Amino acid sequence: MFVFVCAGCGAALTTSLSQVALPVHAHQKYGNGLQLPVLMEPGTFAVDPEPWGPPWRTWDEIPPDEAAARGVHAPVHTLSDGAPGAIVIAPGDARGAVLVPENRGGGYCCGLDGAGGPNMACAQCALPVASRIDDCSLWQAIWLAPNAVRRLPVDGAEAAPCSWTELLAEGEGTPPFEPIARWGARAGHGSTAFWSWSPRWEAAAGRALAHLLVASEGRPVTVPDGLAQEVFQRSLDAMLPPGAQARRAVLAGPGQPAPGGDADILLVPSHPQTGETWSPAGPAAYRVPLPFEVWWWLAFPEPDPPAPPSGRLPDGVLHEDFDPPAPHPRPLFRADQEVFRRTLVRLPAARSPWLREILGR
Repeated sequence: MFVFVCAGCGAALTTSLSQVALPVHAHQKYGNGLQLPVLMEPGTFAVDPEPWGPPWRTWDEIPPDEAAARGVHAPVHTLSDGAPGAIVIAPGDARGAVLVPENRGGGYCCGLDGAGGPNMACAQCALPVASRIDDCSLWQAIWLAPNAVRRLPVDGAEAAPCSWTELLAEGEGTPPFEPIARWGARAGHGSTAFWSWSPRWEAAAGRALAHLLVASEGRPVTVPDGLAQEVFQRSLDAMLPPGAQARRAVLAGPGQPAPGGDADILLVPSHPQTGETWSPAGPAAYRVPLPFEVWWWLAFPEPDPPAPPSGRLPDGVLHEDFDPPAPHPRPLFRADQEVFRRTLVRLPAARSPWLREILGR
């Protein structure tokens, strides 16, 4: 367990926190005018190893050698020139910091977006220490500036990460679709909320799709029938040429049968606490990472995810007896395009002409 303190005066800025993996959707922008929930679970923090936040530089301003050294292998619109190692926490876990009224701008629409730099300061010494994010279509979070805070251990042993067996026993997955509230609306059902594909699924699919393209080696790819096919196959068919012998992607991971020798690509879980990607005991095909909660739903699908009840139930009916299936979104699934691009340009294979062409489209 750790607390983060102000680098200027040492005042505590957080409660005690445990480190987890950075969510794939940490920097996702979803839709327009929509209300997304808090990014991090209470009592947790994650670290972004890449630079985040202003100042920003366009691709033309970055020498090729510098881009390669930063692990960016194909053109992007802009790159952050901020400090790497920003720490993200849930807003409810912050302590001893106040909003800076004069820095509320930076392109905000319905709330704060952090684009103008830190908008929170230490209440003791006024050092800018964090950026509060609560704008529409962004995940609510507080990002601690890495050069303005220090991490200190607190008394008590840090709990060991859960084993894959323990994660399976918990059986917690992220449903593929959920109700999304419009800005200013109450979360849940009603005229201002609608059922949509989960933003977390769209972000997870964007990252996985970039890896699937690299693993394809320019050949068609097939994925398992069912939900995986609905999520990936249409995009793969649109970007990969037909005709050549297809490469086969299968689900693999804890609790799954050992992948056969004809599997070219493995869709595997990444550990929610460590970020470690599951690896088979034998020779491994290309491993495509999926957040454990998304992988779990693909590996152990529920036929009809229940919709949370709302409104007044009939007399004599208990909430636990009323679990209507969640409505399936009408639009076809679309992987998050920005997460896809962000992932693909950071894979060395993005230097290949055929992948550059896909990025250009």
